Amino acid sequence: MSKAIVFVFILFSSVAFSQVDESKTGAWYMYFFNHQFKDSEFGIQGDIQHRNWNLAGDLEQLLVRTGLTYAPKDADVKFTLGYANITSGVFGDSDDTSGENRIYQEALIPQKILGRVFLTHRFRYEQRFVENQDFRTRYRYNVFVNIPINKKTLDEKAIYAAFYNELFINGQERIGDNRSVELFDRNRTYLGIGYILKPSIRFQFGWMNQKTVNWGKGQLQFSVHHNF
Repeated sequence: MSKAIVFVFILFSSVAFSQVDESKTGAWYMYFFNHQFKDSEFGIQGDIQHRNWNLAGDLEQLLVRTGLTYAPKDADVKFTLGYANITSGVFGDSDDTSGENRIYQEALIPQKILGRVFLTHRFRYEQRFVENQDFRTRYRYNVFVNIPINKKTLDEKAIYAAFYNELFINGQERIGDNRSVELFDRNRTYLGIGYILKPSIRFQFGWMNQKTVNWGKGQLQFSVHHNF
């Protein structure tokens, strides 16, 4: 009986994934913040994201994340220890949600090449406590590329092209109750345009394609980046 229940659950899950409309564009609305404490190597950073399966109204995820940062002197790197809370919805009319608590560590390494190409490498390791699943971990690598268009640097009033690609790898394949996931979790590729209003705030708009084992989907992204 228990094996039959597990089988039905897996079958239902696969059907639910197949119902994601890959032709429908979603939208992510995001606010990122960063603050460096005065005369200190420490600071805080984080983000709030409302992700939709469509342009608005069909919740994909609500993500709230923040962390303590450490930027050692004379070293071009920033480390973060943080926590995130995620509420995930399912595609379609259902209002069902699931929760996740997450602890993460990351390193940000900036780089400049060819005079005006600004890169940032982000390495992130996550410890995930997902509702109704065993403890999980995940590895992430993202390369961000920003190229100013109307200026040579990313200064005030600069318009810039933005690109990133992020790879997600699961640390475990078994997640409990005879369920499993693939080693490859997902990949995100983004292309957009940004505008720096002033050193403390910039805006970005673009399109991101996200591919998982089960589906691939386009997402519009609107983001505000705030240093205070």
